[in-house]
Amino acid sequence: MRAINPATEAIVAEYPDHSPEQLEWSVTRAGEAFDGWRQTPLARRAELMRAAAVVFRSRAADLARLMGVEMGKPVVAGEAEIEKCAACCDHFADRAADYLAPNFIASDAARSYVRHDPLGAVFAVMPWNFPFWQVVRFAAPALMAGNVGLLKHAENVPGCALACERIFADAGFPPGVFTTLLVDKAYAEAVIRHPVVRAVTLTGSERAGRAVAAVAGSVLKKAVLELGGSDPFVVLADADVTAAARAAAESRCLNAGQSCIAAKRFVV
Repeated sequence: MRAINPATEAIVAEYPDHSPEQLEWSVTRAGEAFDGWRQTPLARRAELMRAAAVVFRSRAADLARLMGVEMGKPVVAGEAEIEKCAACCDHFADRAADYLAPNFIASDAARSYVRHDPLGAVFAVMPWNFPFWQVVRFAAPALMAGNVGLLKHAENVPGCALACERIFADAGFPPGVFTTLLVDKAYAEAVIRHPVVRAVTLTGSERAGRAVAAVAGSVLKKAVLELGGSDPFVVLADADVTAAARAAAESRCLNAGQSCIAAKRFVV
């Protein structure tokens, strides 16, 4: 797997893809890690998630530069993304107990409630435009809920993908609780079908979403998909034209235009 600087087209680094044997070992290890992680007290999970936030903040400058050379994000924007990741880790560390508390409901039974149990290994297929935030927004809540994570990141940000794994490891998470898989998209179906994997989440194109949903549905596994769209920016007759123009330019150019919520159609 190769990282290429989009500004210069120079090769930044090359990483060996995981072999089928390494892939099987990593997925199997995640399944074994889940057995212990789901029993880990919530307070301990929160302690580790706060530690991850500390690691993110301590490496903000280096991680921002890594994003810059792998996918072209300006360093200032990269540092802001890392702070958002750290804040997300803190948020779920602080609020997971509330989110996961049983919900008692009225019924004709003696007692009725909804309990929130972990599923197992969650397989995430993530895009390159926010190479750390996209990972953390799935990983922080999933891990706090007692699941383990398997990441197949975009193939042009392998350094960011491995950095995500190192952050959780250096924060003290047990081996196998969060794992990066350096494999191309051809292996995604095999991972989804693997008996260890219980759910899949994808952020990407509609074509990728259809493919993932078809496989997940065929084996009755939960899937969460965030797919492409054509977001409208609507300017009505009573708008402040100067303010609308400024907002339109900012919306189209957000993250160099590589954002799911960047305006894509302008209706005036």
